Amino acid sequence: MKISAVVLAAGQGTRMRSSLSKVLHPLLGQPMAWHALETAHQVTGTQPVMVIGHGAEAVRQALGDQAASYVVQAPQLGTGHAVMQAEPLLRGACDLVLVTYADMPLVSPDTLRRLVAAHQSNPAVITLVTVIAADPRGFGRILRDVSGQVQAIVEEAQATPEQLTIRELNASVYCFSADWLWPALQRIPLSPKGEYYLTDLVGLAVADGLPVQALVADDPAEMIGVNTRVHLAEAEALLRQRINQQWMLQGVSMINPEATYIEPGVSIGLDTVLWPGTYLRGRTTIGSGCELGPNTIIQDSQVGDACTVFASVLEGARLEDHVEVGPFARLRKGAHLASGVHMGNFGEIKNSYLGPGTKMGHFSYLGDATIGAEVNIGAGTITCNFDGTRKHPTEIGEGAFIGSDTMLVAPVKIGAGARTGAGAVVTRDVPPFSLAVGVPARTIRKLEPPE
Repeated sequence: MKISAVVLAAGQGTRMRSSLSKVLHPLLGQPMAWHALETAHQVTGTQPVMVIGHGAEAVRQALGDQAASYVVQAPQLGTGHAVMQAEPLLRGACDLVLVTYADMPLVSPDTLRRLVAAHQSNPAVITLVTVIAADPRGFGRILRDVSGQVQAIVEEAQATPEQLTIRELNASVYCFSADWLWPALQRIPLSPKGEYYLTDLVGLAVADGLPVQALVADDPAEMIGVNTRVHLAEAEALLRQRINQQWMLQGVSMINPEATYIEPGVSIGLDTVLWPGTYLRGRTTIGSGCELGPNTIIQDSQVGDACTVFASVLEGARLEDHVEVGPFARLRKGAHLASGVHMGNFGEIKNSYLGPGTKMGHFSYLGDATIGAEVNIGAGTITCNFDGTRKHPTEIGEGAFIGSDTMLVAPVKIGAGARTGAGAVVTRDVPPFSLAVGVPARTIRKLEPPE
């Protein structure tokens, strides 16, 4: 049985008080709508159809054509009218149609799977998710007959005082039998406001003598709709909690989960410990047995096994196994630290490779550099890689020793086993196993290679 999803995102979202479309507000590093699309894709295995309207082009550009197929609702004439826009893409292409909203990012794949299973196990043409909640928060009420069968959904604004006491609420998540849905949409009556409401399909099905099934959500928090920045903060807190719990159950330790931020695209290995203030963002992979934080940001980076990163920032960096970084270090795009590298405090690396076992002292900067194995980079060392027009490379051979406060004016090569004196300004290549000192540095003698 083929299932397709329609995600509604055409609303204006005025209560966000923002020039940015409501569904594009970031939520754990992704636009809010991305979460709804990703969930729908996981359940159906097919590309969702997203109905867009206000800010349509911005939404399409932000999410990309890989995330969804897009249809434009213009003008916006209600939720029923919105689903009508998906008919040309889906009619005859699927057996069931899931309908969700882009501003409901907390709906889980498990809930949608339960919804589909419930629909498949009964003869209903509509199966909808409901919640039992003390706070109605503007939700429509579920009306049942004396036998408990769903009869209608009444919106809060149209509900009688008696109906307002009902605490079973419409969550606005549906599964429809496709063959019934498409012609039924054309029968929705026009409301006094000039709109076609999707909820009116329940009354149409009942009038046709067809059953409507309700699935009560296990967790009402999943059905939170984001309409304000307060709701957005609530949703992010719940998503963070969900993600952190999943990782802890998979063998990751968190000293303070409430102060730990992990985005959906992150991967973490067994027995890694995350201290408070750790932010793992983007396409980041963390190995096993690492210790990260406190106060550490790692974005779009790969960290190997048994690494320690303390109070530092990694952006587009790669750490192999057993690397120590920090505190107060910054690794920029292209930084690659091989196994066993130690990087001291207040250091910065950009587009550079440090070979196995190399030690980089504090207050140093390496840019566009290739460093061999077992090199010592003294405190305050700087690669002067930019001449005002172009970037230039620095090469340091295996086993070299760079004295404190050395300036390496690129392009320049330091040979294997060579040494520079403290405060040297190196403007010319230094041969292997040679000592260079002074300003500008000159080679004063040869060194004995180690036995």
